[in-house]
Amino acid sequence: MRELSIISNGGLLSAGGRITHVGSQETIEALIDADCEVIDAGGRIVLPGFVDAHTHPVFAGTRVNEFEERASGVTYLEIAARGGGIQATVRATRDATRDQLVAAGKRYADWFLRTGTTTVEAKSGYGLTLEDELKILKVIQQLNSETSLRYVPTFLGAHDVPPEYRSRREDYLSLLVDEMLPQVAREKLAEYCDVFCEAKIFSLEESKKLLAAARGYGLGLRMHADQLSLSGGALLAAELGTTTADHLEQTDDAGIAALKTAGVQSVLLPGSVYALGSGRYPAAREMIEAGLAVVLATDFNPGSSPTPSMTMVLSLASTHMKMTPAESITASTTNAAYTLNRGDTIASLEPGKTADFVIHDCVDYRELAYFFGVEHPWKVFAAGELVYDRDAPAV
Repeated sequence: MRELSIISNGGLLSAGGRITHVGSQETIEALIDADCEVIDAGGRIVLPGFVDAHTHPVFAGTRVNEFEERASGVTYLEIAARGGGIQATVRATRDATRDQLVAAGKRYADWFLRTGTTTVEAKSGYGLTLEDELKILKVIQQLNSETSLRYVPTFLGAHDVPPEYRSRREDYLSLLVDEMLPQVAREKLAEYCDVFCEAKIFSLEESKKLLAAARGYGLGLRMHADQLSLSGGALLAAELGTTTADHLEQTDDAGIAALKTAGVQSVLLPGSVYALGSGRYPAAREMIEAGLAVVLATDFNPGSSPTPSMTMVLSLASTHMKMTPAESITASTTNAAYTLNRGDTIASLEPGKTADFVIHDCVDYRELAYFFGVEHPWKVFAAGELVYDRDAPAV
């Protein structure tokens, strides 16, 4: 994870949305002809676009009132217990029209692009009815076609149990398994299925039943695991051979060993730990030393991690999880792409891969984690097209 294969004084050539050549400046200059558009990075660093492998980018409203309450000492769990948290966003999202959600999603897409992210894993989960979950997934589909950001959709109907089902949890699980999953699969609206596995949300047995059903419909498996308690989520992820286990703040040595043995990638979300004011970050160093292909992501959402900034996450990874900047870049590009089954097409600057690349206004890649709170990208390209230019005149 520390080997970035840096080319000093390098260059690349792209055509048709793909990288065709990478090498020294002299090598690339020899290939330039009259048809080429030449961009001089001016000594700045060029990296692949970030791949954010855990986001919740479609929702209505904000939770700024809860943010203020947490600043006054009210806990996230206390807010959730009285109907806030996820349920507050569910109510707002159910009330929103598809057009309203698309408009909000486009705003957030711009945020991702201008901070250097070109691909996101995008979860549903703020509908919790068949109609509203389908609405969210169709918004993701529309955003994928109408913005320059690439979305990989995940069905997260098991984000929480809605209030109308609290006294009959079995009925909601049946709705997920017997109605939502089949419809999502029939309409090809998701590539993955996720579940928030936690004792007071979806138990190990409930999570196992849902994910087994999802696998039967051909969906890849992801899990929110061991975020709030050591509930056995990492062990279940290993047992099922999920693609990822996400969060893992509470995971112990046994969970880490199980994930390694099963080949499950760990997706770590330090932004949510920071935003919730928690002091327990995932054991990234232990995971890396155990040989896990660690991934970093923002967990962008309106409650526990309202940031699209992967560079902020890189900074947190260094300061709170003792990951080097090189490890963090690997974790937010190549490793992340493999969790989305796209490791052979994006997230590194190699001939044949999609030309997603970012010119950062830095002379050293370590500045991305060192100078935090800064939008480093100077120009952002997705599939070879310029999608953000800091120097472009304001419209």
